[in-house]
Amino acid sequence: MVELKHLNKYLLKYKVKIITGIFITIIARIFALVAPNLIGNSITIIENYLFSSSIELEIVKEKLIINILMIVGSAIIAGVFTFIMRQMLINVSRFIEFDLKNEIYKKYQSLSFDFYKNTRTGDLMNRISEDVSKVRMYIGPAIMYTINTISLFTIVISYMISVAPELTMYTLIPLPILSFIIYKISIIINLKSKIVQEYLSKLTTYTQESFSGVKIIKTYTVEENINKQLNKLADNSREKNMSLVKIQAWFFPLMILLIGISNILVVFIGGRQYMNNEIELGVLAEFIIYVNMLTWPVATVGWVTSIVQQAEASQKRINEFLNTKSSIINNSENKTNIYGKIEFKNIDFIYPETKIKACKNISFSIEKGKSLAIMGDIGSGKTTLLELICRIYDPNNGSILIDNHNIQDINIEELRNSIGYVPQSTFLFSETIERNIKFGKEKASKNEVENAAINACLSNDIDFFKNGYETLLGERGVNLSGGQKQRLAIARAIIKKPKILIMDDSLSAVDTETEEKILSNINKISEDITLIMATHRISSAKNCDKILVLENGKVLEHGSHKDLIKNNGYYSKTQLKQSK
Repeated sequence: MVELKHLNKYLLKYKVKIITGIFITIIARIFALVAPNLIGNSITIIENYLFSSSIELEIVKEKLIINILMIVGSAIIAGVFTFIMRQMLINVSRFIEFDLKNEIYKKYQSLSFDFYKNTRTGDLMNRISEDVSKVRMYIGPAIMYTINTISLFTIVISYMISVAPELTMYTLIPLPILSFIIYKISIIINLKSKIVQEYLSKLTTYTQESFSGVKIIKTYTVEENINKQLNKLADNSREKNMSLVKIQAWFFPLMILLIGISNILVVFIGGRQYMNNEIELGVLAEFIIYVNMLTWPVATVGWVTSIVQQAEASQKRINEFLNTKSSIINNSENKTNIYGKIEFKNIDFIYPETKIKACKNISFSIEKGKSLAIMGDIGSGKTTLLELICRIYDPNNGSILIDNHNIQDINIEELRNSIGYVPQSTFLFSETIERNIKFGKEKASKNEVENAAINACLSNDIDFFKNGYETLLGERGVNLSGGQKQRLAIARAIIKKPKILIMDDSLSAVDTETEEKILSNINKISEDITLIMATHRISSAKNCDKILVLENGKVLEHGSHKDLIKNNGYYSKTQLKQSK
């Protein structure tokens, strides 16, 4: 249970509820044990009446009625306390489930972009859902039944020993055997549980990707192949689950067998002791009830062991993510005012996964409120350069300065809050158009939303929708065109009123006329905003204060539109091609 130690902080957090639940559990067990004792006492009374004429019938009736009322009363009280116990301990498990999911989600948010490049979405979802559910079963039912079993065993066995030590010893003989069998089976369950969860992650990932890429699947008519792959994964997952279930299936038959043996021993040994006048008939009946009362707690030992083993396997998978160190670390808790001056000094960057050198000794600067266009062929390093400004990655060499401060010394939340980023691949949420725009500024007014849409040249398109700004978008904005997606993303960025606006080829799906209108609108509202855009179009770059041309991660050309036209280089040749 080494991996489950991570949960100790939550157990301490809710220690009052847990301790109260334990106390109530003990009380509930005490009242539950009143009934067998009274039943045994009632049988002894009847036995004495039948075999002794010294007891009057009315006295027997009176004692039996009192016993019956006490049995009913103790059962009701035990039931009430059991209900309270469940409310205490099961509720705690739900609270801890909530806390653990929040911890995992918060960790997901803190991890750097390279983590998500190497981890599948389905696996992330499975660990925060299925794995946490397995862990919750350990915190709730497993702990509750363990406490219940320990308290019941302690009270029952202590009483049984005080009444008939020899009979108790014979009754408990099967229990060590049961414990040994459980121990051996649990080791196998632990290994198989981990395999089952891993296969479930694979299945979740595959189905999630299939749903996300359903348009491509249908376009290429590969539904049959996808179904075959899914069936293969599902069959493998089923085989692993069946393998686990077959081991788990041994628990209850073995327990029932061993409890049955205990009953036989009670009847045989107890019967002999009764015949030898060593115990009363009521004690024999009482022991039979106690043995059967122990049936479910003994059965839960196997069930709880199985839960703990599965929780251990699941928590180990969760801990793997929780213990992952982010490659991007926030080195400052202090708030820093961002104004927008940016300077790159001899920046080198190599992608850790592919070892591709995307930036090679890049240096440039841009003053606050100025604009910079970055041009170059695919793979020249344009997007990488923009991601370095957002601190999605840190450079291997050199330094990036924001307002003359090293970017790594600036509070990362303050840095990103001051940036409006329009990525190359637009991501939209399955929310209304208004909610998607307000993602840039949660508390934006209706007027601000509409102005952002107007400046992004999106308002006319929205008017054509039946529900306007309240139009609900499909997954990833499937009911919008490519140009509408890009313009919505631009509206989302500019409503934020950032100090730095970054646009990564985010006008590629709009016509030249709309492009010029959007850029004109941005210039009007961005007098103090530093604008950096990666683009393939001269029409987008020509009005920027500076233009940076990249080739294989190096600065090929650097200057204004007029300067670069005179150079007769890459930029000049690109203009000639695009003007034809």
